Amino acid sequence: MLTKKQRELLLFINGRIKETGVSPSFDEMKEALDLASKSGIHRLITALEERGFLRRLAHRARALEVLKLPESAAPAAAPRPTPVRSTVVNAEQRFAARGGTIPVLGRIAAGTAIEAIQHETHRIAAPDDDFDPDTHFALEVQGLSMINAGILDGDTVVLKKTDTAQSGDIVVALVNDEHATLKRFRRKGGSIALEAANPDFGTQIYGPDKVRIQGKLVALVRRYH
Repeated sequence: MLTKKQRELLLFINGRIKETGVSPSFDEMKEALDLASKSGIHRLITALEERGFLRRLAHRARALEVLKLPESAAPAAAPRPTPVRSTVVNAEQRFAARGGTIPVLGRIAAGTAIEAIQHETHRIAAPDDDFDPDTHFALEVQGLSMINAGILDGDTVVLKKTDTAQSGDIVVALVNDEHATLKRFRRKGGSIALEAANPDFGTQIYGPDKVRIQGKLVALVRRYH
């Protein structure tokens, strides 16, 4: 039997993972549950772990996996596991026969912005049939500013092409038509905030005419060597 807050947090985490592919930050969880401090979130997560509803993923900062939902809630969709090398190879073999690949357009900074992404460097297997290469693209992550969102240096992120975003989405943003960066998107009054998920990196604030959204994070691929 879950408390109201435990249930509320579990459903919020499950919804964010289904929407973005990564678990929410502690700040987002605190804000969603209207709690005064992160310590309350820590206690709720620990309680959900002990009851078998959540699991913390090893070697991924603040990354969570929903194991089950309360019986009164809709059945949880199993979160897509982070693919190991053998899984990726099998996917490449499976999709190559019918052209199910996604273009990789170079590297994206999860840190200080780097030059804009423009050219295809290679292709990877599509995670599943829903990923159309005409509407999706991939980028290799360089930097550590998104580690608390479970995105590590060397990961490959898959993005859906879009020029709009909701507050809280992780996006590829083109700044001043010159530099691209991977950050969490927020609207701050008349400005746009690009938030890191690492306390060592600050939030970048820009006027609305300085930022163009190029894609929204929908999946992540990691290879283990």
